[in-house]
Amino acid sequence: MKSVSIQPTQNLSGKIKIPGDKSISHRAVMFSALSEGKSIIDNLQFGEDVKATIQCFQALGVSIQLQGEQVIITGQGLQGLKAPTQVLDCGNSGTTLRLMMGILAGQSFASTLTGDASLNRRPMDRVMTPLLQMGAKIREERLSPTQRFIHIEPSLGLKGIHYISPIASAQVKSCLALAGLYAQGETVVEEPSLSRNHTEILFKAKGVDIESKGTKLRLRPSRLTPLNLTIPGDISSAAFFLVAGSIVAKGEIELEQVGVNPTRTGIIDVLKSMGAKVMVSPLPTQGGEAVATLVVRHSQLKPCHVKGPLVPRLIDEIPVLAVAAAKALGRSEFRDVGELRVKESDRIATLANELQKLGIVVTPKPEAFWVQGGTPLQGAHFHSHGDHRIAMSMAVAALVAQGPSWIDDVECVGTSYLKFWSHLSAIGVPVSLDS
Repeated sequence: MKSVSIQPTQNLSGKIKIPGDKSISHRAVMFSALSEGKSIIDNLQFGEDVKATIQCFQALGVSIQLQGEQVIITGQGLQGLKAPTQVLDCGNSGTTLRLMMGILAGQSFASTLTGDASLNRRPMDRVMTPLLQMGAKIREERLSPTQRFIHIEPSLGLKGIHYISPIASAQVKSCLALAGLYAQGETVVEEPSLSRNHTEILFKAKGVDIESKGTKLRLRPSRLTPLNLTIPGDISSAAFFLVAGSIVAKGEIELEQVGVNPTRTGIIDVLKSMGAKVMVSPLPTQGGEAVATLVVRHSQLKPCHVKGPLVPRLIDEIPVLAVAAAKALGRSEFRDVGELRVKESDRIATLANELQKLGIVVTPKPEAFWVQGGTPLQGAHFHSHGDHRIAMSMAVAALVAQGPSWIDDVECVGTSYLKFWSHLSAIGVPVSLDS
């Protein structure tokens, strides 16, 4: 089990090329594998989650090769996947598991999916229920709270449905859109508020007959054409440096070629509302996705109030926003965030536990929490709880603590950001990684 020690710092400066967006990377691999021909992908994110997606498709007979910094995927079309000879292991990736269920529900062969102990605790009914309505044959086999298998049998034929989702979830929406490629008739998905729309953008670029208006997606069965794609930097990864640059006393951090899809920029909106100095310089789009250079400098932050339709636009950034709230003068409120309870960890509980070690008063609620900011932070000994975003958020908090901090069990950071520790070091953070 690896741990890291971090010394506080007064100055952060430098440029960082943020790794490719994880959500888009998953979809680029999946949709290229289902395309009819060769796709070339640049700046693919190579964390453990995306590797799980790659390995699943390789087990389904798809050629995926690394040549230099490019990934070459020879798509097999919608009907060209092969029956796997093994259980498909999705590791810690909820995106892999939920989206693969939509793809495999339409195949002519049987398959079985599983994941690690953390993923096997996470809810899958949110995609199983509508897939069953479409005619999929799926059953869950649970051997223990941390051991689960999802068995998918060939169906007699999927049919399009009009599904009104109780939650705003890009994974639910994307799962059903993928199943809709194999379905007879039209598939419609409505959400209570708009979740990230990377599936819609990439589907359109690949020639899928898809329409999106407001919170409604409408899709008809379509073939996918190959596409060469450069993936923009992940704003969820950039968020750690946006907060770090805002709360550390001196310096300037420049983040290059970051995706600024409007369904993902809640982190920028909230930080600006808190008084953060974040400058956004637009760049040419990449694969239909908005891209920009981001520059951040220190500022005194005000409290934030996060709730309602804003939440799906920054759900993954809430842990590090809570760190920003700890440095703001006053009480910040995070409402309507019950989804945090079913992430890699119960993030409401783990955030409360870890932030309190710094001397911060955190009040957890069933679907909300409050952070009372403005008091000096004390160096602490943190535990990641096996959650990459908790580990990286505590690293950001450690930058402005009084005295050194330690974080245990940091291997989980590799699920989304392999170069996180070296990037911290590159902008002036005293980091020591121990075995």
